[in-house]
Amino acid sequence: MHPALLWLGRLAGIAGAVLMGVGAFVRLSGSFWLWGFQVGTLMLAGIGGMVLACLCFLILLVERAGKP
Repeated sequence: MHPALLWLGRLAGIAGAVLMGVGAFVRLSGSFWLWGFQVGTLMLAGIGGMVLACLCFLILLVERAGKP
C-alpha cells in the first residue's frame, strides 16, 4: 500500500501542478476558455489534484510515525 500511495501522491501532485500552470498561463493570456472548460474549472481541478497528493503523503507520514 505504501508504494501505491507514494506514486498516487506524486502523480496527483504533478498533474495538479500542470493543470494549475496551464490554467494560470491561459488566464494571464486573456482567455477564459480552454478545451471547452472554463479556466477556473481547470484551476480548481489542479487544486484538487494537489490536495489529493497532500492527503496521500499525510497518510504515509502518519503510518510511518506510528512505527517504532
